[in-house]
Amino acid sequence: MIKRLVLRDLLDVNCYLYADEVTGHAFLIDPGAQGEELLAWIRDQGYTIEKILLTHGHFDHIGGLEILGKREGIPVWIEEAGEAWLEDPTLNLSGRFRRKIVFQGAHFFRDGDTFSLENSPEYTLRVIHTPGHTPDSVIFYDEKHGFAFSGDTIFAGGHGNDTFPGGDGDQLIQSILTRILTLPGDTVLYPGHGEATTVAEEKGLYIHREED
Repeated sequence: MIKRLVLRDLLDVNCYLYADEVTGHAFLIDPGAQGEELLAWIRDQGYTIEKILLTHGHFDHIGGLEILGKREGIPVWIEEAGEAWLEDPTLNLSGRFRRKIVFQGAHFFRDGDTFSLENSPEYTLRVIHTPGHTPDSVIFYDEKHGFAFSGDTIFAGGHGNDTFPGGDGDQLIQSILTRILTLPGDTVLYPGHGEATTVAEEKGLYIHREED
């Protein structure tokens, strides 16, 4: 089960709850803001968050870690290159807005690692490293249920910014072409901003671009 929560701060960002409704256990993807409100909602709904999984370390995806990760002690996981982004307001862009969002003590995953909910192996996400927007950008792919949390690598009709620190436009396009658009066409993509799309829909756009 997936629930999308649009968190509002300087930017609207999608936070996702990936949960087994039977056990109430869940992963939380990209708690970008409104940490207190998000925590209150989680408690009201009766969920137990096993881990926080980050698609990358930009400020609009990590703003809730002060409450959920640091204060509440929920384990936070990010791709190993993301440590610097979590700890540096210049890299995570919070410094551009006269903020200082930092987080220390994260755990690190690598391409190909998998995460399964306790006692619910059918709820499994596989890490697919998709650098380009940032060096630590990933998507989390649920092959069994046919969807992926795509962060800021790809959106409906577009892709992430490649001009921020560590961004690489060529690498971003290669990540999309070789690591996302090679997934089954009916795979639903849940991005960090905006509405969901599918691999087939985005593949058609990229093929059209190549022909142009």
